[in-house]
Amino acid sequence: MNKIKNLNKSEKILLIRIFFSAFAFVLLLPLYYGKSVDRSNNWTIFNPDGENYLFLIIYLIIYFIIGYDIIRTAIRNIFKGTIFDENFLMTIATIGAFLIGEYPEGIAVMLFYQVGEFFQRQAVNKSRKSIAELMEIAPEYANIMLNGELTQVDPYEISVDDEIIVLPGERIPLDGTVLTGSSAIDTSALTGESLPRDVFPDDQVISGCINLSGKLTLKVEKEYDDSTVAKILELVENASDQKAESEVFATTFARYYTPIVVLAALVIAILPPLIYKQAFSIWLKQSLVFLVVSCPCALVVSIPLTFFGGIGGASKAGILVKGSNYLEYLAKTKKIIFDKTGTLTKGNFAVSQICPLSSSGISGETLLEIAAYSEYYSNHPIAAGIIAAYGKSIDPDLIENAEEISGHGILAKIDGNTVLSGNAKLMQKFKIEFPGNNEFGTIVYVALNNKYLGYLAIEDQVKTDAGRAIKDLHQIGISEISMFTGDQDLTANKISGQLGLDKYQAGLLPAEKVEHLEKALTEKTDANELIAYVGDGINDAPVLARADIGIAMGGMGSDAAIEAADVVIMNDQPSKIAEAILIGRKTFRIVKQNIIFALGVKFVIIILAILGIANMWLAVFGDVGVTIIAVFNAMRALNPRLSIRHT
Repeated sequence: MNKIKNLNKSEKILLIRIFFSAFAFVLLLPLYYGKSVDRSNNWTIFNPDGENYLFLIIYLIIYFIIGYDIIRTAIRNIFKGTIFDENFLMTIATIGAFLIGEYPEGIAVMLFYQVGEFFQRQAVNKSRKSIAELMEIAPEYANIMLNGELTQVDPYEISVDDEIIVLPGERIPLDGTVLTGSSAIDTSALTGESLPRDVFPDDQVISGCINLSGKLTLKVEKEYDDSTVAKILELVENASDQKAESEVFATTFARYYTPIVVLAALVIAILPPLIYKQAFSIWLKQSLVFLVVSCPCALVVSIPLTFFGGIGGASKAGILVKGSNYLEYLAKTKKIIFDKTGTLTKGNFAVSQICPLSSSGISGETLLEIAAYSEYYSNHPIAAGIIAAYGKSIDPDLIENAEEISGHGILAKIDGNTVLSGNAKLMQKFKIEFPGNNEFGTIVYVALNNKYLGYLAIEDQVKTDAGRAIKDLHQIGISEISMFTGDQDLTANKISGQLGLDKYQAGLLPAEKVEHLEKALTEKTDANELIAYVGDGINDAPVLARADIGIAMGGMGSDAAIEAADVVIMNDQPSKIAEAILIGRKTFRIVKQNIIFALGVKFVIIILAILGIANMWLAVFGDVGVTIIAVFNAMRALNPRLSIRHT
């Protein structure tokens, strides 16, 4: 009863029509076939008499009750120029059934077709509900202090650097940094993870999460249109615009298949009676059976529904897929290339060593201070680690100019002095002599007025589930897992060995990452074995866009990376990538099952119809029955729970 209450008005009306028509159909069936009704003349609609006339009137009433919307749609589509669709086939076939006096069979086609339509709507609604649950992350208001009172305002009215207050039980409306307070926040709507995350002052939080316990004061980092929740909603809303090859196949197939079927039905109805001198009514009936069973509903309905369900299932797991075509690409992925920083590692860099050049005459504290000032305006994680290690306030007035040289480091003017802070390539670019070293980690060399001062050794931490992610990907059959990084070879080699990567490329600039990816793409031996790239930073955007499929770490990834990617992992866990691939494979597998099943059953019944063996009841199963089975099979794509065997 609760399920019926949850139906909308149109669904309830359809259900009432189905129940009424089914009741009348079952009630009349034994009467129609049990009475001594004269059906020897198949063209009874032109020669009704006695009980035939009464049955004709009653069945026509039932026919229009159950099928008026299908007839109306068929007529409307004809005037729009879309003639050959499933509505047209159903209408022609059922009218033909009445013409040859098979009233119950005409009703049965419409009735079972509507039953299939009802189950299809329920399946689509279930898929939409899973998407709608995600859409509920949109915040309705934000709290600000106005004239000493807590006031609710539209999130669109909040600007960057404004302070907002999030009370326990409320949804975080905008991305920001915690200024005061501590709490546990529920991130399940975005990441699929049920375990709450504790946040404290200086921690970053993203919109769409629910504040569970404590009052938080946040400094807003992004306006609503640029916030995480807005980006997610945009991705979900646009996901259906990108169609998979299988969906395009189904649409194209139906476009050419249906008129061919109608022409074939005409041939079956006309030629055999002329050639074999048989009754025209016999072959007309077989042509109607042929029309009903040939309807491509199972393909047209189940394939888009399967991909829609796959997108909904992925969203439950905290994986946003921008279109059904990308689910198909995930299923075909055989090689994966990872960025290092922020993708396989946490991106939380900490200074492990401070090594001033002994002949420079400066202390380690001074070297760190110079590096911290030079990195002040950089948003790179390494800069954050250096500034955190310095731990003192920085006077921005002393920084006259700071320029970030992509893939090299920083050129800054500080208190009238020129400071270089970056990797070995930066020193080489400005022809500054420096000693080599074998330290593990990222090395930041520092030079003042073209004189080398020393270096800082900075280390990153591998993400806790990165090792599991690589193991899972190998487990599910990914043939090659590699890493591209701008870091030095020593660091890349250690990370690669620690995680069990197949190979790596170190010391790459953003443009060089694209070049290496291009080379990998051209070396593919099978066009159906796709290469995925996983990244999170601005410098990863070109590679993400160029890969067969780009996967972005969306929790704290850059907007550019999220925009360029085809799939977004919302909780920044690399282990979700294996799950995304399995969801893609499961979805694609269901699509292939439905295609083979639908075409196989229809082909057999079509042959039987041409041979005169199949009747209308078998045709109804071949159309509606196959559609219902395909729809229920498609609904399995909604379930994202997949397991990977760990050995």
